[in-house]
Amino acid sequence: MHVHFVAVAGTGMGALAGLVRQLGHEVTGSDLHFDPPMGPALERWGVRCVQGFDARHLEPRPDLVVVGNVCRKDNVEAVAAFAAGLRVTHIAGALRELALANTAPLVVAGTHGKTTTTALASFLLDRCGYAPGFLVGGLPLDFGTSARPAVPRRSLPQADGPQRRVPFVIEGDEYDTAYFEKTAKFLHYGAEVAIITSVEHDHIDIYPTFDDYRAAFAAFIAGVPEQGLVIAHAGSRQVVELVRAHAKAPIAWYALEGEDTHGEPPHWLAAPLPSKPEGTAFDLYAGGVYVGRLQTRLSGRHNIANATAALAACAQGYGAKLHELGRALADFQGVARRQQVLGRPGGITVIDDFAHHPTAVAETLAGLRARYSQGRLWAVFEPRSATACRRTHQQAYATAFSAADQILLAPVGRPNLPPEERLDLALLASDLENQGKNARALPSIDAILETLAGEARSGDTIALLSNGSFGGIHARLLGRLAAELPPSRGADK
Repeated sequence: MHVHFVAVAGTGMGALAGLVRQLGHEVTGSDLHFDPPMGPALERWGVRCVQGFDARHLEPRPDLVVVGNVCRKDNVEAVAAFAAGLRVTHIAGALRELALANTAPLVVAGTHGKTTTTALASFLLDRCGYAPGFLVGGLPLDFGTSARPAVPRRSLPQADGPQRRVPFVIEGDEYDTAYFEKTAKFLHYGAEVAIITSVEHDHIDIYPTFDDYRAAFAAFIAGVPEQGLVIAHAGSRQVVELVRAHAKAPIAWYALEGEDTHGEPPHWLAAPLPSKPEGTAFDLYAGGVYVGRLQTRLSGRHNIANATAALAACAQGYGAKLHELGRALADFQGVARRQQVLGRPGGITVIDDFAHHPTAVAETLAGLRARYSQGRLWAVFEPRSATACRRTHQQAYATAFSAADQILLAPVGRPNLPPEERLDLALLASDLENQGKNARALPSIDAILETLAGEARSGDTIALLSNGSFGGIHARLLGRLAAELPPSRGADK
């Protein structure tokens, strides 16, 4: 078929476009911008992209049009597609129709950790010979692609449930599918194995109240069939409450040593050891039995929890051998924009991370502080998402940066919000200053670059935190530090 994607350059839409291309279809796509890493990836995958939105992009007439959830009801291409009577769907509908037949979907859901856990579960299953399909809302460094079709295999008559068919691992986004279909994406995938990492109020443009947000997860959990499996984080009170109330499938609880598990003894328990520059080790227990000491290149307690969930899903959900999974875990390189080291100009480590919710910011910075214990940790934060830009988490942000030594706050990414709704950066900087932090709300990306170029020194770590392109700061900062860092402040220049 000829499949056209409207707003193709988002992480999920781009990944699906690449997957559909791998399935042998002709794929075109339109968007306003094609920023890295997705823009170059689309070109590499053979997706023919066009700039902007225009009804003429629907010529020649495609067989299927996939409309991204960032599109509004007045998007000219979407309007033209419906007016012309073309077959139109959304990302979740296209994935289910084109890629999920005869697979056993593993859907990774939760407010935090979805991308890393999805990529890791895909990697582990691949290393263990399962040839899974996958769709990740990011770029796994081990695969070099965000999506891949499942390799068909004969059913295994001796196996039960999901183990009968090839896995397909999906990042289960709770965001809605499209302006014309407002249910959560993860409800469309037919999860047979589900991971629930966390539930904290997010996407308030779609879920105005926490009850609305919880209801989407309740429906997802209830949809896992009785012959399936729910892997649930016992360390999250919200996860425990929802899974207890709504799960029909068997439940496997996981947790980290020392966490309050809210009355649920975890079948999968990880005991983290101190982080080192090369990564983190942890002891794993399954059913109270010591499995062994495992190693991962990832850092932070949150990533140990993500790894535990992925190991549990692969072993208990699909029958992978734990000794093989443990060996594979040590080789996992991670995902672009998740604690990704961009470079070390002048001895300064520059890291890109997608963290934007206050819990993600806090966990990411704590992990980086443990891993990079020498020098100062700079947190450079751009509030850009619909939730981050609002005052919903004003107080939570005031404690989210505790692991950082220096905090630079970029302008709110949605400046048109009414002042009474918008995150108050001056207040946030003041609250952080009252805690003894050096925090500054700066007026522009240029001002941030000037500050970093003037004050960062060898041995420091700079974490760039944003779920957007951050005004192209990544390449600009690497260039400035490499070109301008004085020898007195840069040991490795």
